[in-house]
Amino acid sequence: MTDLSRSRLWVMRLSFVALALVILFFHLLPLETTPRPWAGPDLLLGFACAWGLRRPEYVPALFLALVFLLADLLLQRPPGLWAVLALIGVENLKSRGRQLRDASFAAEWLTVVVILTMVIFANRILLSLALVPTPAMTLNLTELALTALAYPLIVAVTHGIMGVRKTAPGDLDALGKRV
Repeated sequence: MTDLSRSRLWVMRLSFVALALVILFFHLLPLETTPRPWAGPDLLLGFACAWGLRRPEYVPALFLALVFLLADLLLQRPPGLWAVLALIGVENLKSRGRQLRDASFAAEWLTVVVILTMVIFANRILLSLALVPTPAMTLNLTELALTALAYPLIVAVTHGIMGVRKTAPGDLDALGKRV
């Protein structure tokens, strides 16, 4: 692997961490002081899914785990639960990346929505099993729906602005392996 590809790999990994920190910063801004009856999209999980499908080497499991654990701590969620579920979901998508590379965007979108659904409802089920108060179901459903609706925009930003594109058959990934 050349120094240029190695440096590009680390630049993109650090870009993902920077993107996560920006998302968390804006999430923590006190723009509204009253609770809303709906939840916004989970942009952090959406970008992790998009980057994981397009270039899995840019979002290694350790980086994902640390970013999601930091999000758990900053957003005052039970530490580690959402991080583990999100990591499992993104790693599942990363393992399906080769099959989805040649599929249509609709198939990719459907797969991501299924993974998002499983992550959100697994979180809800595990919280209720641990007797932790869970948010209203409408919050989970609006978060799921808005994240699913935001995914095409996330992919457009990921592809168009950030330059994280799907690999084509025969391309080399950032690690120099044929994909």
